Amino acid sequence: MNVTSIAKAKKVLQHQLDILWDNPKKAGLVPPLMIWGPPGIGKSTFIRNLCKENGIGFIDVRLAQREPVDIRGLPVPRDDKQGIDWIVSSEWPRAEDEDTPEKGIILFDEITAADSTLQVAAYEFILDRRLGQLYEVPDGWYIVAAGNRTGDAAVARTMSSALANRFCHLEVGANSASWLDWALINNIDPRVTGFIRYLPQKLFSMEGNKERGWPSPRSWERVAMEMELADQKNLDQDLLQIIIEGLIGDAAALEFMGFLNWSGKIPDVERMLAKEIKVTIPKRSDQRHAMLSAIVHNIRQRDKPEELLDGLFDIILKFPNDWAQLLYHDITLVMDKLGNDDFLEEMFDHPRHQELENKIVL
Repeated sequence: MNVTSIAKAKKVLQHQLDILWDNPKKAGLVPPLMIWGPPGIGKSTFIRNLCKENGIGFIDVRLAQREPVDIRGLPVPRDDKQGIDWIVSSEWPRAEDEDTPEKGIILFDEITAADSTLQVAAYEFILDRRLGQLYEVPDGWYIVAAGNRTGDAAVARTMSSALANRFCHLEVGANSASWLDWALINNIDPRVTGFIRYLPQKLFSMEGNKERGWPSPRSWERVAMEMELADQKNLDQDLLQIIIEGLIGDAAALEFMGFLNWSGKIPDVERMLAKEIKVTIPKRSDQRHAMLSAIVHNIRQRDKPEELLDGLFDIILKFPNDWAQLLYHDITLVMDKLGNDDFLEEMFDHPRHQELENKIVL
């Protein structure tokens, strides 16, 4: 199966949602998605975020932590003693319930970690969107599952052919370009984004001791958070390194700390943007990556970033073409996602923008 990026998987999921919502009476014909991929790359996170972006409901079901009765319901003898009825869990969305969102996603996360009895219990729900005669998934709700592959050194069992045949399967992997765009938009620490730009292969690696920390999109996000907190608390550098090693492993941490050491020697970006000092471009590629990340960070932190445009053009036009292209991409991406139209309009109207166009062939 071809591996796709989280960004493309997100577009596929949005497409499936649109199909479902445009044809609610054909809900049973829209195949549920099965998202395969290694741990730590953000499978469940992108699904949850998509629900927030659409303003729809989200139910996260960790099948491995359930019992079959949690899915199928609780058997209760009928009053007439002629059989049993099933009391279905109240967590499932109900069309007749005013508090239930009209649309949403039910995610069966870590489905491959569940044993066969639990997978069987989920068959009817996933395949037929119902539980017997007592419960039916509302038309506006879509079913998605996610799980690790058996070769990922995670808890994973083989999915039955009967269940697998009903899904539309997507296999996702870590993609540094997509992750960096996401990280820029979400203001992940520029030291982390600069490092991943410098060594994109370090975004995800399971080559080390998988029973300890190892690099993944999830662990790098946590590194960024720890670094910001360390700055606030003035944490000793050796203690910060211990934390980083615990998150991404010794080898990746050693390279990252080396990157931090060299990136700490870049020129003062803030003063260059303010035109207080002469523009100086480092020769080392790691320092250039750090500098680009610092420039974007400084611009997005300003209340009126358009005041820095003169200094920005001084810097961006001093970089070689490919570096200028990269910086231009990052700045326009971030400002567009932040909705800062004033900055973008002034940037496009700047008297030196044509010079930049000629340089990087926009």
